Order: sequence, then structure tokens, then C-alpha cells
Amino acid sequence: MEQLTNREIKRYEKHIMLPEIGIEGQIKIRNSSVAVVGAGGLGCPVLQYLTAAGVGKIGIVEYDMVDESNLQRQILYGSADKGKLKSIISRDRLNLMNDQVEITLFNIRLDNKNSEKILQGYDIIVDATDNYSTRYVISDASVKLDRPMVHGAIYKFEGQVSVFNYMNGPSYRCYNPEPELKKGDPAPAETGLLGVLPGITGTYMATEVLKIITGTGNVLSGRVLVFNILKNTSYTIEISRNPDNFLITG
Repeated sequence: MEQLTNREIKRYEKHIMLPEIGIEGQIKIRNSSVAVVGAGGLGCPVLQYLTAAGVGKIGIVEYDMVDESNLQRQILYGSADKGKLKSIISRDRLNLMNDQVEITLFNIRLDNKNSEKILQGYDIIVDATDNYSTRYVISDASVKLDRPMVHGAIYKFEGQVSVFNYMNGPSYRCYNPEPELKKGDPAPAETGLLGVLPGITGTYMATEVLKIITGTGNVLSGRVLVFNILKNTSYTIEISRNPDNFLITG
């Protein structure tokens, strides 16, 4: 059996103390690989907590640059980073957090032509995007590659988290079979939100990733957790699997 180094045992001792994780679970975390699509409001906390947890290999898919308007919620970046690539800045900050994690950058917009090639080397795919079209690209790639997709979305004071394509569970298209954006509706990136909301939502997302890796807890497959931080309310939406959404060609 693989062993943890003394440094790893010290760093992750709080994980190891949990019977649900222990040394075996921490080794699973070290041997895992996760692709995070989007290094914005949702991606920042996901990346930070997965890095801190010791995920062995992390891919960052992000082509955007830091803008002043990002700094209210995208906590990996600061004022001096404006105009710089988010992927490079986030990698450098994450390397300072944990130099034992291998981080690979993909400075490119994910689309149907490149998604499988980029994502195929990872065990879990995280959708931390803020646009609908990319969510369908990620969903289709996760189905084709047979990878679980951890999804998060935010709106004003409300967050949503779910896991799709996990252990024969529903896909994102089972939840939203058609594009959600109607004419005249604002895109997610054009809607106001409280700055802490993506941090809370992204932390939930990172939790689902770690549960999948370690095989512990009840994974949010077939359910969407919806919570409102203004009202302190939450509920879940049940989702059924539609086999037609897994017949993806092209």
C-alpha cells in the first residue's frame, strides 16, 4: 500500500483524524485529478480548497484576464493583477499554498472541438463557469468521457450545487434539457450578486469533489441543492435520468 510522507501526514492530519477519510482517503485525494473550468467567483474557492486538500493534479481552464469588477468576489486576485491572465495568477497563488500539487493551465475557451482533449486526463470535471453555452459543452464532454461533473451556479443571493453524470445518475441536460436563457433575460455574468455567495457555493462544490474522491457521504447526484443566503433557506430539487440525454454524437 502507498504511504504518505511525514510532511503529508503533518499537513493533512485533520483529514486523517476523520474516520471517513483517514490515511487511505488522503492517499486517494493525492492520487486524484480534477479539471476546473473557470477561475472566477466559483472557481477561486474551488481551486483554493482542492489545493489545500492535497488533490494531486489540478487543471485550470480559463482564458480571461483580471478586471477591476472581478475583485469584489474573485478572491485569488488583487488590485495589482488587473489586466493579467487569471490562469497564471491563480496558478502562482495556488503554488504558494501547496507546492505538492501539480497544476496545468489551459489558456483557451472550452468548446465542442477541444473539450474532450483537454478534459480527458482528469477524473472529475468542475463546472465553475458563468455562461450557459459552456455548461452544455462541459456536460456533453463529461458524458462522452464518463466523468462526473460537479456543477455550481449563482444568482443574486441564491446558490445551486449538484453533481451530474455520477454512477449512472442524470446529466446536466436532464436538469436543463434546453438552453435556459430566453430573449431579454440577463446572462449570469450580467446579474448582480453578493460577493460572499460564490465563496459559499464554491466551497460546497469543493466538498462534493472530495466526497466523490474519498467515497464518503451522500453525493448530490440526482439532486440540486438550492440555498438562499439572504433568507437562510435551502431545499433540494429531484432530477430524473433521461437516457436520451446520453446519446451524444459528434
